[in-house]
Amino acid sequence: MTEPVLSVRNLQVEFASRRGTLRAINGVSFDIAKGEVLGVVGESGAGKSVTGLSVIGLIDPPGRIAGGEIHLAGLRIDNLPPEEMRRIRGKRIGMIFQDPLTSLNPLYKVGDQIVETIRTHLNLSEQAARRRAIDLLAEVGIPAPEKRIDGYPHEFSGGMRQRVVIALAICAEPELIIADEPTTALDVSVQAQIISLIKRLGRDHGTAVMLVTHDMGVIAETSDRVAVMYAGRVAEIGPVQDVVRNPLHPYAKGLMGAIPTLAGDDKRLVQIPGSMPRLSAIPRGCSFNPRCAFAFDRCRAERPEPLARGTQSVACHLYDTAPAETAA
Repeated sequence: MTEPVLSVRNLQVEFASRRGTLRAINGVSFDIAKGEVLGVVGESGAGKSVTGLSVIGLIDPPGRIAGGEIHLAGLRIDNLPPEEMRRIRGKRIGMIFQDPLTSLNPLYKVGDQIVETIRTHLNLSEQAARRRAIDLLAEVGIPAPEKRIDGYPHEFSGGMRQRVVIALAICAEPELIIADEPTTALDVSVQAQIISLIKRLGRDHGTAVMLVTHDMGVIAETSDRVAVMYAGRVAEIGPVQDVVRNPLHPYAKGLMGAIPTLAGDDKRLVQIPGSMPRLSAIPRGCSFNPRCAFAFDRCRAERPEPLARGTQSVACHLYDTAPAETAA
């Protein structure tokens, strides 16, 4: 077994508030291998983006990593000093944010921003960095990169700006990229192009990608594996085809059942009743139990731990044989 590029173990993230300490992430664990795309999916408030921000060390006070470990290619990074983490961020870990406008400085040409990032992390001359920036813009599909490199962000469309952001993220050849809802603000045809680009990163560069999204279509098209998050925990994780075709956790089943198909059947889409609990009101036991049609007494009293079931891992008491017999 080769060492994973990213290994997260029992991650816990807390936010201090007037009502006390709120736990946004509660025991999340996963690995991402070289060249692999891990999709992280769930409703708003599930903890997807906070997990990504924890990995790149951008949890601002009053938030803090309260427990667990994050390893990048064997190096523990969750406890590094800010200056050391800043050197890793950008060089070894790239970030693609949801809104490219917030990632680019409107006062500087896009080429200057890419060249500055390249020269910060790589020992290249101004001229060599500019040549690399042009090559990167061409790689991410921007036409006439020799001319567009001197354009300002407002002169690019939304899809083209997102391509520039991807060029920024990969300019120092990072081992890992965190992509937080990279296609949400884009129309469907541009989404498909960005998805194809992210897949190519893993294939051509061997980059590990953590793709955060709420869109199961994007996950199914892009990812090798998928982690389904709910209320700050991983409910289920496994190969994307297995989770999409045969979800185990009741929440994952609800998510997959809510995806419309082109088969033409008249089957009604599944609706998950209720909504994600507030951080100040996470239920005892399994946090999904108030919305779950299969919940029994143990679900309301005891938090389920991940159980291996074939290629998948599921945190649900239904798959723990002893209580499953009792529940029946």
